[in-house]
Amino acid sequence: MNKTLKRLLLSAITLSMLFILSGCVRLGKNGKPTGTVWHLLGEPMGHLITFFAHNLGLGFGLGIVLVTVLVRLLILPLGLHQSRSAAYQAAKRDYLAPIFEPINQKMKDASTQEEKMAAQTELMQAQRENGVSMLGGMGCLPLLIQFPFFSATYFAARYTPGVLKENFLWFNLGHRDIPLMVIIAGLYLVQSWLAVKQMPEEQRKQAGITMYMTPVMMLFFGLYQPSAVVLYWFVGGIFSIIQQLITNYILKPRLKKQVEEEFKKNPPKAPKVAKPARKDVTPKGSANPTPSISTKKKNRNAGKQNRKKK
Repeated sequence: MNKTLKRLLLSAITLSMLFILSGCVRLGKNGKPTGTVWHLLGEPMGHLITFFAHNLGLGFGLGIVLVTVLVRLLILPLGLHQSRSAAYQAAKRDYLAPIFEPINQKMKDASTQEEKMAAQTELMQAQRENGVSMLGGMGCLPLLIQFPFFSATYFAARYTPGVLKENFLWFNLGHRDIPLMVIIAGLYLVQSWLAVKQMPEEQRKQAGITMYMTPVMMLFFGLYQPSAVVLYWFVGGIFSIIQQLITNYILKPRLKKQVEEEFKKNPPKAPKVAKPARKDVTPKGSANPTPSISTKKKNRNAGKQNRKKK
């Protein structure tokens, strides 16, 4: 069995296991969470929240904060790896803009479907020859690995016994709190703004509206969740901003230099697209084409000369 096949099989098995795990948190008939992810991750998180709250006397609010910090620190390398992959592909696209922009312009100016498909093929070939991912480097595997942790932390903050009966700072963990929701929306707006800030000017205009989608969604979901869950989102929002700052001001400058050095050693390749062959417009079944006028005249003159000789 070759290495490629082994990698494909390993990836398929890993993805299958992650899909099974990510969908196993659910509420039982007794209203309590159950399932594989809950027993493996969520329940231990709940016990840790209770340990911080009761054994160390910190309260459930700080217990949720500390457990969320520990979980986010644990999966932070995965998030940074995903951000690095996306930033690396973005740096490549920026460097190769002189090659990609004329092809994109061809796609915009295409008057027929054939011309558009030809330009798309040319773009895909240019990306493939220069090692640019069509998916932008956003792999699914790191996200799938993180998802069970997000799900388990949410259920631990929401369903750990005693959490919803305690106060923290100015709000009750079991009730909805509007000021806290506004703070959450502000955090995710900052994170979205930092993400959009590093985009090219053309993409930045397109992403202007989507920048407000996450904060609005957090406000909407916060209306139906207790403050214990919103507190978990608060810590997650801070980590999202930290991850975005690391990506923008540490990873991206380094990756930009790395891409420049790589293409200096191996200059970018322009796609070699063969010109489409001319179509044969001769009607089918016309093996003996109709003779031209000059041919007809020539034949008539030859006939007259033959009669004179006779």
